[in-house]
Amino acid sequence: MTDHGPSVLLNTGAHMPLVGLGTYRLQGPEDTYQVVDAALTAGYRAFDTAAVYRNEAEIGQALRSLLPKHGLSRADVFITSKLSPKDQGTKARDGCLRSLEQLGLDYIDLFLIHWPGTQGRDVRDKRNPENRSQSWATLEDFHKEGKFKAIGVSNYTVKHMQELLKSCRVVPAVLQVEFHPRLAQKELRALCEESGVCFQAYSSLATGVLLTDPVVQAVAQRCGRTPAQVLLRWALQQNVPVLPKSAQPMRVQQNSCLFDFELSESDMARLSALDCGEKFCWDPSLVV
Repeated sequence: MTDHGPSVLLNTGAHMPLVGLGTYRLQGPEDTYQVVDAALTAGYRAFDTAAVYRNEAEIGQALRSLLPKHGLSRADVFITSKLSPKDQGTKARDGCLRSLEQLGLDYIDLFLIHWPGTQGRDVRDKRNPENRSQSWATLEDFHKEGKFKAIGVSNYTVKHMQELLKSCRVVPAVLQVEFHPRLAQKELRALCEESGVCFQAYSSLATGVLLTDPVVQAVAQRCGRTPAQVLLRWALQQNVPVLPKSAQPMRVQQNSCLFDFELSESDMARLSALDCGEKFCWDPSLVV
């Protein structure tokens, strides 16, 4: 990649932008084109998609159309996608090839196992660990072939991470999980730090719930910023990359304005004090 603004160094030696566009629920070629255009204009150079989002083809097409308009090339953007839980295990290779085909790419910058379980199997199914192991071995093969420049996992718990770290040939570059002031994930972050794994946040706004939290609103008012900007900045000041998502170009632009202000130590402490272990998305701790 060329210069892509503030970034984090992965254990592969590659740089990943600290702020990427989350594309969950972004649907339709016109809306996708409009949002990706707004994101590139605002300076986003990372785009996060997944097989289960069903928009890989539209993201790929939008980028192919828009990169020349913005004077950019493929090497200037960092693209992440994820293996569908329905392809966990023996179907992983087909799932990986499908993502490359849908995106229309020769390589993907970061490819993740999306979920520790397998679609169609009970979370307590004792075959889940074997399926995860098979999927990871497949990702390692694609990494070795240069088709996935970095590989990682999403929604893994401490237990899942410890299991993977004991058996892997390639240490995951990234763990992407729910992270916000009410879910600080201290044990997971410590494990990632000691293992050289980049800890990346999704759902930084706690599905929007934290936008109306009195503490968040008070900090935002004091800073003259939006509650979303405050929540994203809270993560960035801990060197945690974020993936804000929006289908509104104005919000996409707002969510990129995160490097021209800083939260005070007292404001960081007030936000961090909200931690209560509350999840707003999925609970991977149930998956054996």
